[in-house]
Formats: sequence, C-alpha cells, structure tokens
Amino acid sequence: MSAVLKPHAEAHEILSGVEILGTATGQDAVLTPAALAFLARLHRRFEPLRQQRMTARQARQAEFDAGALPAFREDTRAIREGDWRVAPIPAALLDRRVEITGPVDPKMVINALNSGASCYMADFEDSTAPTWANLIQGQHAMRDAVAGTLAFDGDNGKQYRLKPEAERAVLLVRPRGWHLDEKHVVVDGAPMSGSLFDLGLFAFHNAGALTARDRGPYFYLPKLQCMEEAALWNAVLDEIEVQLNLPQGAMKVTVLIETLPAAFEMDEILHALRSRIVGLNCGRWDYIFSYIKTLRAHRDRVLPERGQVTMTQSFLKAYSELLIKTCHRRGAHAMGGMAAQIPNPRDPEANAAAFARVEADKLREASAGHDGTWVAHPGLIELARGIFDARMPGPHQHDVRREDVNVTAEHLLRPSLGTITEAGFFGNVEVCVRYLAAWLDGNGCVPIHGMMEDAATAEISRAQLWQWLHFADDGREPLQLADGTPVDFALLERALIGLPSKLAADAAVIGAARIDDAIALLSELTHRDVLADFLTLPAYERLRG
Repeated sequence: MSAVLKPHAEAHEILSGVEILGTATGQDAVLTPAALAFLARLHRRFEPLRQQRMTARQARQAEFDAGALPAFREDTRAIREGDWRVAPIPAALLDRRVEITGPVDPKMVINALNSGASCYMADFEDSTAPTWANLIQGQHAMRDAVAGTLAFDGDNGKQYRLKPEAERAVLLVRPRGWHLDEKHVVVDGAPMSGSLFDLGLFAFHNAGALTARDRGPYFYLPKLQCMEEAALWNAVLDEIEVQLNLPQGAMKVTVLIETLPAAFEMDEILHALRSRIVGLNCGRWDYIFSYIKTLRAHRDRVLPERGQVTMTQSFLKAYSELLIKTCHRRGAHAMGGMAAQIPNPRDPEANAAAFARVEADKLREASAGHDGTWVAHPGLIELARGIFDARMPGPHQHDVRREDVNVTAEHLLRPSLGTITEAGFFGNVEVCVRYLAAWLDGNGCVPIHGMMEDAATAEISRAQLWQWLHFADDGREPLQLADGTPVDFALLERALIGLPSKLAADAAVIGAARIDDAIALLSELTHRDVLADFLTLPAYERLRG
C-alpha cells in the first residue's frame, strides 16, 4: 500500500485536528493512522471546493424559484457540438446488461455478488442509513469482498460464502452525494464530506488489489447537477490515483443522471470525466424527485401522483432517449433504470402483475437502445437478462445511435398528464412515514407494499406532499384530488392521525419504535415554508449512532 504515513513528525502534523466522534466494532482496523491521514489530505484539499459547489446549487435553485427554467448552456455549446469520445471501456465493464444494487451489510453483499447479475452496485447512499456502525461494517464488508474472504453466518445456521471471483458480479461502489456530511469524522473543526469518506476509505484499502486484477476500482457517482461537480470528482480521483500510486485513469466511474439540471449537461459531464467515465445511468426515481424539487414553485409543472409518473410520460421518455443518444455518440454505456418490484411467490396474482410490469419496462429499455438495466431483487435478474439477451446479442448497443431523437428543453420540462387521488395522497404519507421510521432505526432499504423503497422513492412522496400542500398555503387556490377534495393541511392531518393504529397492526413494519418520530419529522418538513433539499439532511440529525 502506497498511502503510508510519512516520517513521524509529518504524520503527527497531518493527524492534528482529526477527530473521530463515533465508536463502532472494528473501526480501528479500517481507520488506521495511515487511512485517517489520507482522508484528512482529501478533506483539506477539496472541502473548500465542495462548499463552493453547494453554494452554487443554492443560487441556481433561487433562480428556478423566481421563475427561470433549466436550459442547455450557451457557454458549453462547443462541448456538445464537438467530435470527441470518452476513453475505452475496460473489459470488466463492457457487458453490464443486468445490475443489482443494495446496501452494504455482509449478507446483502454476498447475495448480490453471487446473484448472477453482471454487476453489483454496493450502495453507501440511498439504500444505507448512515449510522456509524453501518458505515464501518460496510467498509469491512467491501474489504473482505475484494479479498474474497467475506463470510456471514445467519442466526438460523445458514452460511453465506462468496463464489469464486469469475462467477461473481463486478463490484461498483456508490458513495454518498456531495451534499452529505460525515458527522463522525471532523477535520479542523468541520465534518468531512460523506462522499470523500466513503469513496476515499474504500479506495485506500482496495484500489491497489482491484487494479492489479483489472477489476477496478469502479464507482457510481450520484446526485451531480452540473459539469463543475463532475470536474470536482475528476480532480478528487486524479489526486487519489497520485497518492495511491495507481495508473492514471485506473479509477472508472458511471454517473447517475438523476437530477433535472444534469439532464441538460450530459455531454458536459461526460467531457469533464472523459478519461475515466464509462457510462451514464437513468436514475429515474431521484430524477422524478429532482423534477419536483427544481420546479417546486412552478404550478404548471406539478406532477400527478407517483404511480402515474411512469417512463412513458413525455418528459421521462425524452430524458431516457437523450441519454442513449448522448452516450452512444461518445462511446459510453447508457444504463437503464431500476425495477423496484419485489417478487412475492406467496401471492401468485400480485407476483404475475409485478413480473408483467418489469417485463414491459425492460423491454422498453432494451428496445430503445439501453446497454443494461437495474433490478432491486435477485428474483428479477433472470427476467431482465432474458429480455436483454434477446435484443442485445453483443455486450452493448453502442451502434444504436438514436439519430431519430431530437430532444429540446421543452421536451425535458413538459408537464405530465394525470391526477391526484386520495389513495395516492395517503399512499405518499404512508411511504414517507414507514421509510423514515426504518431509516431512523438504521435501515435504508425497506420493502413496502411489494416495492423496495429507498431514499429516492421516499423523496418523491415527500416532495410531492410539500408541493401539493403549499400551493394552497401561499394563498392560491388549493389543488384538488380527483374527487374534488382540496389538497390542504387538513387532509394531511387526516392521513397522519390514522397511521399509528394502522401500522401497529402490521407486523411487516420495520422500525416500528420510530413511527412517532417519523410522523413528527414528516409533519415538520411538509409545514416548512421552503422545501428541504433532501430528506436525509434533517433525518441525519436525528439518526442515533
């Protein structure tokens, strides 16, 4: 390992000002003095730049709130119109037809790597509640998985062991987004970036071994909003490669296009990361959330209830097709979105309906030209793989150039058709409360009514509630349900009052002890004058451990 501490005096100087505020089993094994010095260097170099980017986000959102709309940038027209391509894709990432994602606890990691998927995205972000214990356990699981030694013994006596590497999914790691702090690691009085902590610590312990085997390190980068944020990531990865003596460009990334502003900068994001990016992904759930958040003050852009916002809606179809056209023009993968359904063999009718929805979705993606797709459950891998195998005999579909696609800003912003029903409103409330309760209890990936809910899907429900309610709160005529009922805070109170008794009778509720906390937090967030940027920011303040 190249990132060893320099002479003792310099090591002491680097570690001065570094505080660890949490205690978790095994933390000393991953937070060694050398690892902490490495993280401290990253923080001191890049934290000021991160804060600049967060300030720029706020300024841009203020423009949208004042009536502006996202648009393609004039100052980057030369990038969009230029003839350039990204660096060649490494062999391990050429075929990504089915990817699975999930949290980073040992059992889930083993099951995902053994699942038969092409790739596994180990998720430190939307499907992991960032308790200190979860993060430390996750880093241990990553290190042991890379070494091939990860094992887990269940309480029922069942043993979980990794298959040989050739039979395992290729590992990609998703760190937390730029907006999130790691409050347990303080450097010079400021919390460290969750992004730098997650990616930096993983790279410190595993990058050398992965590079030696031509298996990475590979990452998914979340929540980017512009090319400047991509350029910041590129600078971070350049620095890590230098510090760890890795070949230049060894660290490869896929970027999730899951914010509305980023959809207008796909070319620019690819260009900023062109020496190391291998693809873009349609992060559809966060993208829907971002559409709501970005256009929260625009009454003519209000979305219908979540169940009606499918990929056949005009603005989502345009986003997906633009991503395919952009990626294939530049030699990058265009990855499809998540199928969040959970198979339920105990309910054949519901199971058949779920599989039919997944089949239609994956058929749409493969036919449109995507190079692969995501599933949330191993039971969906065979179905998704079969659809892509039938329509994608090669490792990808880069030859599908989609010259028929001519997406304008108006296409990406087009309002959606649909309604808000009482069931849809009450369903949003229930999903928010149940997910928040589980998250506050340390679980970031929660099965609810046949769907695998994570922070992204909960964010859609939470942001919709705020937007629907505040069009009445600001003096304008309230929105109405399909039956004519006003969408107001009285309706919200009616939905919240009935939840404790309803959920108390449901044995499947995760985090039941935090239901009251979740209700209080949701009520607070929906009553705020300004929509909170992310649900996980105020929730993190209440997260124990």
